[in-house]
Amino acid sequence: MQIDQAIAGGAGVLHVDVMDGHFVPNLSMGPGIARSLRKYTDHPLDVHLMVTDPAYYADRFAEAGADSITFHVEAAGEPHKIMDRLRKLGLGVGITLRPGTEAKSLAPFVKDVDMVLVMTVEPGYGGQAFMEDMLPKIAELKDMLAPWQRLEVDGGINPATAELCARQGADVFVAGADVFGKDDIASAVKALLQGAQRGAAARGG
Repeated sequence: MQIDQAIAGGAGVLHVDVMDGHFVPNLSMGPGIARSLRKYTDHPLDVHLMVTDPAYYADRFAEAGADSITFHVEAAGEPHKIMDRLRKLGLGVGITLRPGTEAKSLAPFVKDVDMVLVMTVEPGYGGQAFMEDMLPKIAELKDMLAPWQRLEVDGGINPATAELCARQGADVFVAGADVFGKDDIASAVKALLQGAQRGAAARGG
């Protein structure tokens, strides 16, 4: 199965994109898919909620077996309430922002999350081209985080763009088309990780 190949290549987390057709103009996986993945593997499941009501879906994906949930600051009227709920559910907490949202919008919340996700494409569709103008935002958010917090990037990620992002401080890399669109999935994951390692080395990390 493709999941096994990705894990064999070194994938540390399985990223599950959830879209409701409202917050983004596309519809994708529900809790049932996450539940099936949980039955198949013990590997960590990181659920990215691209939905208008993340508070509603948090419980459902927790029940389905998610290990961590990342939600959009633009969709959350009261982010701290969602964070508190995720903590009570025993889940890792992530927060993310669309390309047009400024990094400073996360300033009131970053100290209370495990991970910040920078979208490097407009969320909603796979296979988009990496937005290089997001690199300064990655660097800005890196400066806002404590050493133990993770900085994730998602959108147009391949070995070359992973290297660029790692140079700015990113340390978690989400790849869809560049991994699962390849004949040799394990080798694609390894190549992406090598790109990230080159970027981290250039940064001095």
